[in-house]
Parts: sequence; C-alpha cells; structure tokens
Amino acid sequence: MLNVFVSKHPILQQKISELRRASNTPRQVRELTDTIGRLLMYEATLTLPLAPTTQEQSPVGSYEGQKIAVRQALIPILRSGLSLLNAASDLLHDAEIRHLGLFREESTLQPVEYYNKLPRQCNVDECIVLDPMIATGGTAEAAIEILQGWGVPKIKFVAVCVSRKGIEMLAKKFPDVEFYVAVVDEVLDKRGFVVPGIGDCGDRLNNTA
Repeated sequence: MLNVFVSKHPILQQKISELRRASNTPRQVRELTDTIGRLLMYEATLTLPLAPTTQEQSPVGSYEGQKIAVRQALIPILRSGLSLLNAASDLLHDAEIRHLGLFREESTLQPVEYYNKLPRQCNVDECIVLDPMIATGGTAEAAIEILQGWGVPKIKFVAVCVSRKGIEMLAKKFPDVEFYVAVVDEVLDKRGFVVPGIGDCGDRLNNTA
C-alpha cells in the first residue's frame, strides 16, 4: 500500500492507546482526537509546495517570504470529522472548509449522503478529507467518489483508526489518493465494527451513546 502512510510516532501511538479506553469522558476523547489530528496533519502536509512572495523584513535583515502554493479545501465528514477540523484549520488557516454529510446505514452498511456543500465548480487544487474512522471503507469510498466527480486534482484522507480490510480496499481502488492514518487494526467483525478500534466516534465525541 504505497499510498497509505501509517504514523510510527511514539507519542501518537501512546495517544491512540489512551483513546481506546472505554472509560474516557467525551472531553477526553475530543482532546485526544485533536492531539492525534495535529500529529497526522503534520505528516499530511510535509510535501506541500512553497512559492516565494515578497521581500520581508526581520528584526535584523531582509528575507524572501513564502506561502503554500496550492489552494486547499478541508472536508470534514459529518459529524465525527469535525473533531479533526481545529487541528487541520490551525495548520492550514487559509484553506476553505466544505462539509460532507455521510452516514453508514446500520442494516446494509452502505453510505447515505445527506449533506453536500461543495460549490458547483471545483475551485481548489487539493482536498484533505477528515474522518477519524475507516471501517468497511464505504463512507470513505463515497466521499472520495464525490470529490473526484467534483473534479479536484488531488485528494488526501486523514483518519485516526482504520481496518486493514477497509484501507486495503481503498488504497487499491484509489491509487492516486494518499491516506494518512494513526493505526491499522486487523479485525473487522460482521457488524462492521473495527476491533479493538476506538468505538463509535460520533457517540464518544458527543456523549450520545
């Protein structure tokens, strides 16, 4: 899976271990998810191109300013993707924010789209999709297909926890999409739950279990 980047950062792996705990409060889940998101976003933005701007002045001399050379959009998948948005927007404060509403129907495990705020014409060079969990991969697949249909040239996907089956399917189907993930779990049960996983992100983040 050449397009899947699994972080080996020891602090991130420690935070994943803490995030798995069933005893965490929603506040703890939100704080841990945010920290993990910041570490993942650092890796997802390592290869962004820079362009020179104008001559600037530091306290002791002049220098050439720089800026990110691509236009970006952050795409949180509602509702759990919002937990990664602060981390992403703090790093990429000039990026547009466009929401996609997708959920997995419980009986069929198929994705259902209920919200789409993309402009009619694609106006960015790159999208970074934010969703803490990839289980079967159906929701991620639907999001990527929506963005490809919109016409964006480059897609990156940031996820906290993924199943091996789900991420292998996505990596094979979308070889041009880059996936940045914190942990790959081996077990995907018949209900579509990743084990040990991190639980239902929306419920744990919002105390709605």
